[in-house]
Amino acid sequence: MNTSVPLTKYGAELLKDELHQLKTKERRIVIDAIAEARSHGDLSENAEYDAAKERQAFVEGRIAELEGKLGAAQIIDPTTLDAEGRVVFASTVDLEDLDNGTKVTYQIVGLDEADLKLNKVSVTSPIARALIGKYAGDVVEVQAPSGPREYEILEVKYI
Repeated sequence: MNTSVPLTKYGAELLKDELHQLKTKERRIVIDAIAEARSHGDLSENAEYDAAKERQAFVEGRIAELEGKLGAAQIIDPTTLDAEGRVVFASTVDLEDLDNGTKVTYQIVGLDEADLKLNKVSVTSPIARALIGKYAGDVVEVQAPSGPREYEILEVKYI
């Protein structure tokens, strides 16, 4: 995997915490569940054993995925960015919807840390793709599911 995975400093910490949880707690729980299921005898018709092995495969797969992402991570601390007011990965952008005057703030983050409830949008989302490279005062058109929307960029912050 030669491509780097962009992550904010906060997003990298979330992935590290999940990895630690999987390695230290989930792995032990799965191993105990497999041992318990084995103690019930015949493994060929043992649903508990099959479920525990499936869980083990999921946990080990997720561990490998997280290790790969963290190994390829390009961690970006937004407070150290100097993008001269331009919207870039990890920046926080204040927008105004020109149709209804609603104001919203989004931070552009990596795919793994995107969470609309926390106003964190993936760098691959339509709104982030429209914003990247623009400046405060620019108007962008975003292809939303409900149709095209226009937003004015009020402020770009690196916080």
